[in-house]
Amino acid sequence: MNLKKMTCRTLVVSMLALSFQTAGAGMIGAEKAAPSAAQQDRTMVLDVLARAQTASQLQSMGVDPQQARERVAAMSDQEVSQLASDMRHAPAGSSLLAILIIAAAVWYFAFRR
Repeated sequence: MNLKKMTCRTLVVSMLALSFQTAGAGMIGAEKAAPSAAQQDRTMVLDVLARAQTASQLQSMGVDPQQARERVAAMSDQEVSQLASDMRHAPAGSSLLAILIIAAAVWYFAFRR
């Protein structure tokens, strides 16, 4: 009986002592909760550039695919959003049109500076 009481008291004390851990809750910003629209647009454009068909089309036009990715990375968020919007509103299945838009944007932003 004495062993049971001591065990129960030890367990009660340990439960009380160990249960006072606090958890921190707080608000997080929208930028941490989900990627921004600009980041999603940039990812979409870079995904299109990563396709083998897009790379071969760019090379046939004389544009280095790596240079195109670097140019997209250097674009402002507004420029990337406009490019992504143009790509989204292009007719379905017209990857050639998307490639032409990307090539034109890369050429424009490369020689604009």
